[in-house]
Amino acid sequence: MSNAIRRLNARDPEFLSTLDALLAFESAADERIDAAVSEILRAVRATGDAAVIEYTRRFDHLDVSSMAGLELPHAELKAALDGLTVERREALRVAADRVRQYHERQKIDSWSYMEADGSVLGQQVTALDRVGLYVPGGRASYPSSVLMNAIPAKVAGVHELIMVVPTPRGEKSPLVLAAAAIAGVDRVFTIGGAQAVAALAYGTQTIPQVDKIVGPGNAYVAEAKRRVFGTVGIDMVAGPSEVLVISDGSGDPDWVAMDLFAQAEHDELAQSILLCTDAGFLDAVAAAIERLLPTMPRREIIAKSLAGRGALIQVDDLEQACAIANRIAPEHLELSLETPEPWVAKIRHAGAIFVGHHSVEALGDYCAGPNHVLPTMRSARFSSPLGVYDFQKRSSIVHISAAGAQTLGKVASILAHGEGLQAHARSAEMRLKD
Repeated sequence: MSNAIRRLNARDPEFLSTLDALLAFESAADERIDAAVSEILRAVRATGDAAVIEYTRRFDHLDVSSMAGLELPHAELKAALDGLTVERREALRVAADRVRQYHERQKIDSWSYMEADGSVLGQQVTALDRVGLYVPGGRASYPSSVLMNAIPAKVAGVHELIMVVPTPRGEKSPLVLAAAAIAGVDRVFTIGGAQAVAALAYGTQTIPQVDKIVGPGNAYVAEAKRRVFGTVGIDMVAGPSEVLVISDGSGDPDWVAMDLFAQAEHDELAQSILLCTDAGFLDAVAAAIERLLPTMPRREIIAKSLAGRGALIQVDDLEQACAIANRIAPEHLELSLETPEPWVAKIRHAGAIFVGHHSVEALGDYCAGPNHVLPTMRSARFSSPLGVYDFQKRSSIVHISAAGAQTLGKVASILAHGEGLQAHARSAEMRLKD
């Protein structure tokens, strides 16, 4: 396994081009996925419930005749929560409480101010009316995704939260249903795939149209979300998971190797990169990877991820490491440094920054508090983690007094004439007393 992950040096003349090639990821759907999603969206838009039922029979092998058989009662969610072991139930509650406490600090309130002439300007903040939450189902059981998407929506004041989760062959995840109960999800439908996205985006006879769709899914779900954007809002079209570790050689190489594994085990396309100033430490991490990899249950996925998109990179100093990190703009960044605090301000582009040897990214996935829905594929250069603000919208308040209209009307008239929009100018001029 010694060749499981490439070694690079930032001093190499071709380093930046090699790095850019390593970071490159094509997120567009292939023609087969594109055609299938297009057909599903058209069918659901045209026939609603009937199409959803038919696709659920075909893809999830559920023998249902009506949508009533695909909606879970609240009693089943509560029973799933009550049926957990005390240990699991308490872990869910602790995680939910921490996520809620963090996101309560993000809520934006309305504001306004009055000018000297009595005009009032401001901003009215309101929650979205209805949000759809997609949750992977079957073997892919992610209760943490329920908490991270549902709790900020509820903190924002979303009136109705509808969760869709596929249950292939009737296979339900008690943890997912329990998380829905804790997070306060209003309705749950056991549907998935592009047909679930279509139902949320367009509405059916049973499922009301939502204003925004959030949550992870496979390539079909991602393509469906991409296509319905504009009809509804979406959180993002996410790429594979990413971690970048910056090290000065002061940590435990086994810890760093396992942090790289933690991202690599998600997917063969996940990306795990280490930047380090100490060549000897890079050697130690490479040895730890070789030694620990055979012990991992998902070792085949990890090995392919590390070989395909991973790297151990030697840098000259931490200034250079931070510059490279800003070029990468990773989803997760770990500052695995003896004195990490001074370097936080050097990072301009990262979804989440984990500071110090004990701030392992895995804690952020489950229970640290900040959201684990983060920008990928270098989009941290211009976007942010999912939060309460994604479930709130802002309306400008413009209340111009009669006195204010005298001053502003003249300004607007001059500018409107300059743009050749005479009706605009006349509309403003009609308010003038002179």
